[in-house]
Amino acid sequence: MKPRPLTPREQLLIDWYSYCQLGMTPQTFYAKWQVSQEDIAAICSRSVSTVHRWFRKGRSYRRPNAVDLRHLALMDFLLDNFDQIPENLREALCPIDQED
Repeated sequence: MKPRPLTPREQLLIDWYSYCQLGMTPQTFYAKWQVSQEDIAAICSRSVSTVHRWFRKGRSYRRPNAVDLRHLALMDFLLDNFDQIPENLREALCPIDQED
């Protein structure tokens, strides 16, 4: 099967998304939502020990990378807007019955 070519509108969407500076720090997310550091680890696909380092001070502090900040910002968006997202769109984004 041959890949579908992009329309100009789709290419514009890719360009817009590529330059989007979407991000939320773990501290901001943690202050906004009643979550554990374990929850943040699951959202970002990181180990709990890595997330613990994001909240430390001094030499053991580790900065989250841009991908981690984007994961938290997207999760914040989904939590804020979950009721407005149609069920079929939620299902398309994260199918419940994923086939392997």
